[in-house]
Amino acid sequence: MISITEKTLQDLQFPTVLETISEICNTDIGKQKALEITPFREKESLMSALMQTSEYVSSFQNNNAIPNHGFDAITHEIKFLAIEDSFLEVGSFRKIATISETTNVLLAFLNKFNDYYPNLCAKSSVIQLTKAIITLVDAVADKYGEIKDNASPRLLEIRREMNLVRGKVNQSFGSALTQYNSLGYLDDIKESFVQNRRVLAVLAMYRRKVKGSILGSSKTGSIAYIEPENTLKYSRELANLEYEEKEEITKILKQLTNAVRPFLPLLIQYQDFLSDIDVIAAKAKYANKINGILPAITDERRLYFREAFHPILYLNNKQKKEVTHPQTIELSQENRIIVISGPNAGGKTISMKTVGLLQLMLQSGMLIPVHERSETFLFDRILTDIGDNQSIENHLSTYSYRLKNMNYFLKKCNKRTMFLIDEFGTGSDPELGGALAEIFLEEFYHREAFGLITTHYSNLKILANELPYATNANMLFDEKSLEPMYKLVLGQAGSSFTFEVALKNGIPFGLINRAKKKIEIGKVRFDKTIANLQKERSKLEKTSTNLKEEETRAREESKKMENINVKIKQKLESYQELYDSNQKTIYIGQKIEDIAEKYFNNKNKKDLIGEFLKIVEIENSKRKKATPKEAKAIIAKKKEIIKEVEIKVEEIRIEKKEKKLKPVIEKPKPILKVGDRVRMLDGKSIGSIDKIEKNKAVVNYGLFTSKVSLEELEFVEAGKK
Repeated sequence: MISITEKTLQDLQFPTVLETISEICNTDIGKQKALEITPFREKESLMSALMQTSEYVSSFQNNNAIPNHGFDAITHEIKFLAIEDSFLEVGSFRKIATISETTNVLLAFLNKFNDYYPNLCAKSSVIQLTKAIITLVDAVADKYGEIKDNASPRLLEIRREMNLVRGKVNQSFGSALTQYNSLGYLDDIKESFVQNRRVLAVLAMYRRKVKGSILGSSKTGSIAYIEPENTLKYSRELANLEYEEKEEITKILKQLTNAVRPFLPLLIQYQDFLSDIDVIAAKAKYANKINGILPAITDERRLYFREAFHPILYLNNKQKKEVTHPQTIELSQENRIIVISGPNAGGKTISMKTVGLLQLMLQSGMLIPVHERSETFLFDRILTDIGDNQSIENHLSTYSYRLKNMNYFLKKCNKRTMFLIDEFGTGSDPELGGALAEIFLEEFYHREAFGLITTHYSNLKILANELPYATNANMLFDEKSLEPMYKLVLGQAGSSFTFEVALKNGIPFGLINRAKKKIEIGKVRFDKTIANLQKERSKLEKTSTNLKEEETRAREESKKMENINVKIKQKLESYQELYDSNQKTIYIGQKIEDIAEKYFNNKNKKDLIGEFLKIVEIENSKRKKATPKEAKAIIAKKKEIIKEVEIKVEEIRIEKKEKKLKPVIEKPKPILKVGDRVRMLDGKSIGSIDKIEKNKAVVNYGLFTSKVSLEELEFVEAGKK
């Protein structure tokens, strides 16, 4: 039997989740039912509810969408049907017919698509599908909620008489209107309605001249509203018929109420079923919003939430367009208790609440935002001690309240219990409170309960390290900026970074040193060691992430190269086929050229035809017979390859043409001056310029000098100044 207290629901913000689901419901009854969701007490009914929600989620993706199941509540009608001799109005019957129709459509649909929705179909199979209610109502009321003329023979007769009398009323009134209007007795508006009766708008001065009954007057008294004498007679007759019609309708409604009354239990069932489906649909829509799935539920004692999101935080951050960090947490028989430590505002409490809330949601028939490879088992109890626990009503301090809570935990804790305690041991003297917390933790451990606790106490971190089936965990912090990374890491305790955070917040270094001297050296060294280890872990985490990213990129590049390689191979094969085909055509062309030359020389037609047929037969023997479809495909493929080759060849031609047209950019010739060392363009000897006259230079080669045109000289090096 699963038993979870109201306090646990409040601590884990379960009502906030219910409010969100309630808002998604379409009906008022559904909204109320959603707010009353509690964890299931039996595993069988829980599994059924989870599967129903999961099936509804699948309906969003497949083609067989579940039909509309919205309805107007018939709670009022159900109450009245339960009272003997009571009768319902026609509008109520229209609502009853609509809810019956909606249920029947849904029942027929689920029965038809039983393969897609087996659990929803099982839920609907206990409800009777009947058209009897709809038939009874449709015989009396139309779709607009009006009583039909043929609801009874007497009603039909009354309404026919009423139509005849209305005709006489209108005829007699029309005559009176024409008569008194021609006499000038009427106001400009001529006529009006008083007490739902047609009257003449007679000027006050002529009211005694118009025969009839005065039914009223205008505010100023200038107009008297008179029903003509002839019309009055028919109006009375019509009023009597209207009374008879009302009586007959009451009689019909009483008969219909008595006919529908035996279906009261079924109508209660219909409303209950549709409102349940409304809640299931809301759970499914909520699952879609938070990316919820159904993890594996096992009998083995193991909770493994991979990449788990806190749903409330996820939706809030999504609205603000901020990132939510998922956590991976595992509890098992060999790792029953996790002690989470580290500085405040790092996400310790949220990580703990995530586990508790997701387990609570799952045990209430909701899908949860975790990785598909996650799994868990069902707890009989979830015990929590989270948040500000000061009890004003009971005049208890935080610590007294927590001790009362711990006492309750000790009474209820067993191997099918999960406990979640925030800031374990706080509220008293650190030494004494820590010692008592240590004893509680040992007790929970020996009872084989699963649990998560957050703490700053070093003795609890040491205990978690010493107990074989307990483990430390910490929230990662950036080693340089001391900013939280919101990532839970198992296997190592977290430093509170007390002095580091103080230094970062501007507390003078001298004061921090004095504080360090006030406490035990061993404790500081222990905390420092943890801090250093955490920094190293943080560095490794970053390196690991970078390596994973590099590996992913390398894999993607490798895949890309493989695809390119396959495409190149395919192209080469296509080009090879085209080349072979063209070579074959050239070979046949050469053969025909040889035959043509022979025929040119000997004019022997017989030899010509024989040789030609020989070539054709050899080629035909190589051909494979293909169907018209295959032949068409081969021709199309060949055309495609030729087109591709032509494009490539054209590109190469354009490239070559551009290269030819591209002017060769020559380096500007250096300006030669006296003293520069030069040589003739077609010579090897190097000399120096002695003198420059116009376009000629006198070059000194040592043994002789020579007068040469400047254009025929090549610069070697500048002369020394």
